Amino acid sequence: MITTCGSALRSLVGALPARHAEPVLMYVEGAAGTGKSHLLQELADLPGTPDPARRWWRCGTDGGPLDEPPAPQKPEKPGEPEKPEEPEKANEHRPEENGHRPGPTLWLVDDVHRAGEDELRRLRRMLEGLGPGSAAVVTYRPEELAVPGLPLGGPPIAYPAGLTVLRNRLAPWDEERVRRAAAGALDESSCTAEAVARLYERTAGVPRVVVDLLAMVREQWPAFTGTAAEVDAAGVPARLAELVLSRTHALAPEDRPVVWAAAVLDGPAGRDELTAVSGLGAAAGGRALLRALESAALTELDEGRYGFAVPLAASAVRATVPGPVRQDLHRRTANALSRRQPVAWAAVADHHRSAGDGHRWLRAVERAAEAAEASGRHEQAITLLERTLALPGLPPQARARLAPLLARNAVTGLRSDQTVEVLAQIVQDAALPQAVRGELRLDLGLMLCNQMGRFAEGWRVLEIAAAELHEVRSPLAVRAMAALVSPNWPGVSLDVHRGWLIRAEAAAEESGDDAMRTAVLANHVGLAMSWADPEVWDLLERLRVKSADPACARQAARGLCNAADSAVWLGFHGRVGDLLAEGRELSVRTGAPYTEHSAMATRLLQEWWTGRWLGLDKRCEDFVAATADMPFIASDAYVVRGLLAVAQGNWGEARSWLSQQGTFATEKLPVPLGAAAAGAVIRLTLARQDVDDAAERARAAWKVVADKGVWPWAAELAPWAVEALARAGDGATARTMVRNFSQGLGPGDAPAARAALVWSRAVLTETEALAQERRDGLLEAARLYEEAAAAYGELPRPYSQTLTTEGAARCVLAADTGDMADGAEVAAAPADAADTADTAASPARKTAKAGRTGKAAGSASPDRKTGGEAAPDEAATTAALAELESCARRFTDLGAVWDAARARALLRTRQPARRGRPPGRPSHADQLSPREEEVAQLAVAGLTNREIAATLHLSPRTVEQHIAGAMRKTGALSRRDLAHRLGGAP
Repeated sequence: MITTCGSALRSLVGALPARHAEPVLMYVEGAAGTGKSHLLQELADLPGTPDPARRWWRCGTDGGPLDEPPAPQKPEKPGEPEKPEEPEKANEHRPEENGHRPGPTLWLVDDVHRAGEDELRRLRRMLEGLGPGSAAVVTYRPEELAVPGLPLGGPPIAYPAGLTVLRNRLAPWDEERVRRAAAGALDESSCTAEAVARLYERTAGVPRVVVDLLAMVREQWPAFTGTAAEVDAAGVPARLAELVLSRTHALAPEDRPVVWAAAVLDGPAGRDELTAVSGLGAAAGGRALLRALESAALTELDEGRYGFAVPLAASAVRATVPGPVRQDLHRRTANALSRRQPVAWAAVADHHRSAGDGHRWLRAVERAAEAAEASGRHEQAITLLERTLALPGLPPQARARLAPLLARNAVTGLRSDQTVEVLAQIVQDAALPQAVRGELRLDLGLMLCNQMGRFAEGWRVLEIAAAELHEVRSPLAVRAMAALVSPNWPGVSLDVHRGWLIRAEAAAEESGDDAMRTAVLANHVGLAMSWADPEVWDLLERLRVKSADPACARQAARGLCNAADSAVWLGFHGRVGDLLAEGRELSVRTGAPYTEHSAMATRLLQEWWTGRWLGLDKRCEDFVAATADMPFIASDAYVVRGLLAVAQGNWGEARSWLSQQGTFATEKLPVPLGAAAAGAVIRLTLARQDVDDAAERARAAWKVVADKGVWPWAAELAPWAVEALARAGDGATARTMVRNFSQGLGPGDAPAARAALVWSRAVLTETEALAQERRDGLLEAARLYEEAAAAYGELPRPYSQTLTTEGAARCVLAADTGDMADGAEVAAAPADAADTADTAASPARKTAKAGRTGKAAGSASPDRKTGGEAAPDEAATTAALAELESCARRFTDLGAVWDAARARALLRTRQPARRGRPPGRPSHADQLSPREEEVAQLAVAGLTNREIAATLHLSPRTVEQHIAGAMRKTGALSRRDLAHRLGGAP
């Protein structure tokens, strides 16, 4: 039976006989380090088992059986001294001369493979004479038995007729058990999946080796961070090294080369490979292999495949091989591996280098990188090429061959900072041919722009590359021009991109290269989609033409994914799914991980806008973690996570995510993403009543979009920028923004931007109406908000739809008041609830105050006039209240905690007290009241008392009292503790 140590223990306990039952003998075999001695100790200490006397027998010590274990036993409880054995019991345990005991006995026999002939004879007599109620557990290493398969040697033992004989074989730990051991030994942050997999691979799960290696890893300096390279760097545990070296040294000197060969091959190898690498020849090598197997220096890992039982042992053996001999072994290993199919060229390269064969090493590196590129393993190719090109003294011809290979893989794969630095140094080499230097500059420019976010620098490099390649490699010059067509980068106007498009199309036709034609078409689609060119859908159909050429297919995949990204910003959510699916499938099939990851990022934006928020925060965080070595590609995930945090009221967290957690400045993001992030930051700034700062941010962000000239990208910025400037008293600039936004959109089909334009007009109309105390202006603003909500509902964008619906209701309620003197408010967040007049207060704040000072909603009459303007009728007010209730529910369903709280707070200012409740405040005893719970949720989300007061139309003092009440009722000691008491409140 194959078992682990734990299951073997259960098997042994189940087999132990009762006092008068027939005896039991159990053999337990296991390789060195699998836990045999530990198993015996566990059995000796195990409570609740039949209680025969325990007798230890450690073989090979010439001491015979012992009444005590060979090592001190652990006390039953930590710190409690062991109890001495009673004298009477000790006397009872003295063995008879023939090895029998007068009563039931449990014999714990360890390391029987070490026993000599005389000790085996005595042990056999003891086992043959086991009496009723007795048992024996005999452990051994099968690889070290004198007679294979016979623990007690030959001839076979004469087992008594009533004796039950069992056998268990201890197996190494599986990867999950190794993970548990690592979790107990390492910090949580360093117990990574990568580290666990490497630990398991190098130790083969042998428990003793795992524990020893973990101890070495834990003591590393600098501190272990959880990489496979760090596991490799830890070295070989002393116990393992001594074991394998002693077994190797036990061989005759002429046989040791076969073990050295296995160490250099460092993996399962056949007999012919081992003998070829050892240099012994077929006959001598075969004999040496047999002796290595007999001495357990090597083992049969699989049928006809030999090596070390613990892979880590190979390192210990290699370190003892003399240098010249080791070089010869590496040379023969490289030749042997070159004959395998498929050839592991990276391993071949390493062996050629270790053998000192520089020319063959570089050729093998090139072939390894080409093979990795062909199979889509770009990161593997990048790592190998970076390591090679970073070495000093590399021949110029080799650099000219390897550098373009690195650049191609880096552009298609994911980012590496080191790749950029390597390429930046290589392009300065004047000895490189112009064509090679231009190709490297092209790929360097693409990396700087697409993967590093260094747009200005990348743009300059691409312009130089286009000129440098024009005469010597025109297809690559087309590729550089096509890259300059891409409009996402800040700082370059739409007209400049259009100019490069004209040049790129002409050059592509002249080149006759289908892949370059497809590259230009892909970027033409992206450019046309960005500014809502009506012809874009016809261009897209041309891009979808199937091609058997992988280069064309890769460019088409990029174009489809970029088109999906642009379609998301335009609001064509119904078409995005198909574009993403098609583009991603092509990316996977053609081995383009960068394009594949960009499609995954676009999907996060799609889920944000279409209201699929459940688990979206986790998906964003997972994506950021998965692309940790390339944070720029995770920018979409950062922004979406920040937008979620704003809606949830996690404002401190929102700032961190929207600023890319310090990885990239907002102004360096692609223009549409930067505009969305800036809009969210402006909204937060307005919510905190820092109107002047919000206005400055609005001017700066608006300039980026205006300079680019792609006006659909203003959609996520415009409503908040217009509001910031209007509230700051710069109505003229706000009106200019709306006018430029409208003119810039022109006749293009950009549904999201059209809805945002109407929303911006609504905000401007509302703010001006409140400032001028014009009720008809508020009703016009309500109509515009309703129009915007209807447009967002068509897309669909449920969050934007609910925000604009809330705005419409707010304006209707504000128009149905008798007091317009307070001024205006921010749609996003009300002003401080201390009842001070503020000419820059928000619409919601204005509505709240007017609701407290004006007539009840139901008292409005059709003929009531103020300044010659009609107030809304009772039906309109009732409908607005119903819409506001619906908004609160929809915000809650989405998970927009802050927005829901704001809508409910505004609703409470206009709703009469519920009938049927006795006068006075309701009693909630030890349960949180609805208001306390609402305040507590915003508090644990990170809002300050002042911000909560602004959101809920309360005074800061009232907020403070509600938080104190919530902490008292829940027993919380702090706001952080309050979050735990509320069960994970946002």
